[in-house]
Amino acid sequence: MSEDRREFLRRKYLSLGLGELAAAVVFVVVAFTVAIPRLVGADDQAALWSALVPLSVVLVQGGAYWLSARAWVARASMPTSLATLYRAFRIVDVGLLGAGLVGIVLFLPDSRGATLFVVFIWLFGVIEYVNYFVFRLSYPLRQLPSRLTQWRTPRLVQDLRSAGPWQTGP
Repeated sequence: MSEDRREFLRRKYLSLGLGELAAAVVFVVVAFTVAIPRLVGADDQAALWSALVPLSVVLVQGGAYWLSARAWVARASMPTSLATLYRAFRIVDVGLLGAGLVGIVLFLPDSRGATLFVVFIWLFGVIEYVNYFVFRLSYPLRQLPSRLTQWRTPRLVQDLRSAGPWQTGP
């Protein structure tokens, strides 16, 4: 691969990584400044955090992945130690999303609007998880209908496969 292609990918990965980290920050800031002041009780806030923590964790993991991948893109495989960490994230995140869903059910907000907001945040976390660890969901809008049905393997999963012999799923 040419050095120009590598630099293009490094810039793209920088943008993706910073974008994921910025999204995590935005979700948390909006929670503190907009959502929490409007939520009635402690249970409503607990439901919000039950949804927001898993989403934030997945976004930060994604941002860290893209930023670290800049070091090996077009040159080497993902380092084994980092692959081991992301294989663990793949399992832990399912538990975190499951615990988040339990928290949402236990602390279900009284308001329909708050419930929909909390469920949307949790579902966004599930979508982000699927996008990183199951099959690729993110494409430019004009390509989305045709590409989504192709069930492409996410870049992270491809890197996990190239890093070593462990099975990383479909």
